Amino acid sequence: MTIAPPALMPRVDAPVCVALSGGMDSMALLHALASDAAIRANGLRALHVHHGMQASADDWTRHCEAACRELCIALVVERVTVEANGLGREGAARAARHAAFERHLVYGEHLAAAHHRDDQAETFLLRALRASGVDGLGAMTPLRPLGRGWLWRPWLDVPRDAIAAFARDRGIAWVDDPSNIDASIDRVFLRQHVLPLLRTRWPHADAALAGAAALAREASSLLTDDDRRLLAGCVVDRPDVLSIPSLTACPPARRTRLLRAWIASLDLPPLTARAADRVERELLDARADSDACVDWHDARIRAWGGLLHASRPCPPLPHDFDIGWTGQETLALPDGGELRFDPFLVAPADFRVRARIGGERIRLPGRAHHHALKHVLQDERVPPWTREHLPVLLAHDDEVLAAGDIVLGARMAELLRETGGRLVWSCPPGA
Repeated sequence: MTIAPPALMPRVDAPVCVALSGGMDSMALLHALASDAAIRANGLRALHVHHGMQASADDWTRHCEAACRELCIALVVERVTVEANGLGREGAARAARHAAFERHLVYGEHLAAAHHRDDQAETFLLRALRASGVDGLGAMTPLRPLGRGWLWRPWLDVPRDAIAAFARDRGIAWVDDPSNIDASIDRVFLRQHVLPLLRTRWPHADAALAGAAALAREASSLLTDDDRRLLAGCVVDRPDVLSIPSLTACPPARRTRLLRAWIASLDLPPLTARAADRVERELLDARADSDACVDWHDARIRAWGGLLHASRPCPPLPHDFDIGWTGQETLALPDGGELRFDPFLVAPADFRVRARIGGERIRLPGRAHHHALKHVLQDERVPPWTREHLPVLLAHDDEVLAAGDIVLGARMAELLRETGGRLVWSCPPGA
């Protein structure tokens, strides 16, 4: 009796790209999708990521190429370099693989991955052993955004045995990854030792664990809806600024969720548990005039003026930065910012642009005497880290004309009135 392909859930009405490793699961999924006329009609192709981590990696690529030729399916092969960056070998490979997926997906396309119910049970156990919260325990989702398209797991409710039976019945050939029997890998240890033992006592352990993951996803979805509503009430003026009083009005557990949701919305590295704890202890009660900050990976949260500011760290202007400028072109600053006149000056000027060194004084419009630039910036509520990036514009006689476009001196204001233009400072991200 011929075994039908496992049912797809949920079905999609969009182009599909199969994440094809060459292993049994992905090869079975490729054949199942290739036999579906509706899927083919919408557009079906495959993507193989060549990690180069195994001696037989080239053989896997050739196997995928042969299978796709036989099925008349276009195949893209992406060769990636896996760099250990604190994620571990497997984590780094997964990151490189997902980056390749994002690069190749076109708008609205669905990347079909062959994860199944046994994978879901393993993921749930791994997350539980890492003390994940309800979001993590939700494990893998059937459908989620990925790059310009979607990551689609149509067999997430299908047991591996059903996929194996389908592959054997159809005579589908596949390659075996040696890492799948390496028990030093946590997931493989669970697969080889823990789950088989659980099944001897609870035969439906995989289904139960996958079901628990589904319940966690439902709970997470409800919490996430509330997070979005509460977060909208905490954001101030710009997406990267959060009100500390509004945040502290929420219970501690909710604050942590809001912080994580906020950071995720800014496309910053996920907020770690340690960083979230430091924000709670060090930033939420910080003095209004402090410049306390918490760093993790390539991200930073600062507390200042009753607000939290999130960004990637950005080195300030070098202290020795000092350059001449005519005002007739955009001046690229060494920290990634820019300074320009809009429109550019017609006649060349004899300006100098440098970093703040302290002690600068500026005469403001309508004033007869000079003020300390430091005090003017404080009065303007300019955050300390932004002051580190402010380019100081000076005349030929060294009078301070402006600090970025935030503070304009009397002479600069007069020049802009005469030319009908404006001075524009584009600060670097994080400033």
